[in-house]
Amino acid sequence: MDTHLENRTALVCGASRGIGAAAARALASEGAAVILTARNRPALKELAEELDSQGARAAVLPCDLSRTDRLAELADKAVDVYGNVDILINNTGGPPAGGNLSFTAEQWRQAFQGTFLSAEVLTRRLLPAMAESGWGRIINLTSVSVRQPVESLILSNSIRAAVIGWSKTLSREFASRGVTINNIATGYTLTARIEELAAARARERKVSIEEVLAEMAAAIPMQRLASPEEIAQAVVYLASDQAGYVTGVTLPVDGGYILGL
Repeated sequence: MDTHLENRTALVCGASRGIGAAAARALASEGAAVILTARNRPALKELAEELDSQGARAAVLPCDLSRTDRLAELADKAVDVYGNVDILINNTGGPPAGGNLSFTAEQWRQAFQGTFLSAEVLTRRLLPAMAESGWGRIINLTSVSVRQPVESLILSNSIRAAVIGWSKTLSREFASRGVTINNIATGYTLTARIEELAAARARERKVSIEEVLAEMAAAIPMQRLASPEEIAQAVVYLASDQAGYVTGVTLPVDGGYILGL
């Protein structure tokens, strides 16, 4: 597949590990310049050096994506690095797990800010220039919870669904201007986030983490968890020219986990 990403620049959020890091590697392998952002500066620097050693273009802009007051500055700095941002990968760690009535109003606010507003602020800052140029890609990494609520994840179930409604509405407004806006509903993937959720469930049930991970895999028709690299390939497709007529969709990459049609 000819992705035509050689002259594109991508701002990849949450790029220090997991799906974000895999997406950065996959985009760079297709020739895109990548700007890596997350809180973990050493991890970002290590990934940038890895990509540089392979002949890719990579820059590091550390930022706490939950600090929405700093995101306009992040977007402006990202544009300054290579002169433009053509692709925005909105990706943050999910809100914490917990009982449905266990969260305070402040915890709801923090979850909304980190999961929804981080994507909205960066998109609002970068989208106009994409539309003006006639080409852009915004890809929101969400979760299967937007289609099938996951037990003990009421924050994620609720706020990630808001991302879907927002992006669908926005996609219709900018479709005629060459900008596509899509979501990837990731299934259970072998990342630190899943290990954290598995550890929490294991403590609650007094079983091993391995037992919880095995149960997760058993609930998936493919009988295994995804690798971050498998999710990253969906990112590359949606970022490519090959997906130029795809917008406003939520693409499950879940091994068949979602039961709905």
